Amino acid sequence: MKQSVLTRQAERDLEQIKRFLIKKAGPRVARRVLQEIRRAVRFLGKEPGAGHAREDLTARPVKFWPLYSYLVVYDPATKPVQIIRVLHGMRDVEGILN
Repeated sequence: MKQSVLTRQAERDLEQIKRFLIKKAGPRVARRVLQEIRRAVRFLGKEPGAGHAREDLTARPVKFWPLYSYLVVYDPATKPVQIIRVLHGMRDVEGILN
């Protein structure tokens, strides 16, 4: 049984990240960053308490896991853990989540 799943929006986020990184940094960097994000997603499925809350960004009961310039936003209470979004930290994270 899977311990974590990505929402459709999180899947779209990863596709956008991939396209952006291929264009700006090349396929090798894109592959490495996406591998690390997928590794983090698996880790969070096993250890949902590992992240941290960010009440300054959202009142939703989600946690955040930083990775490179990205934030993996997930719901630790769901089974399997639901990855809600993967957002660049320079985006309007508060606006997107609320």
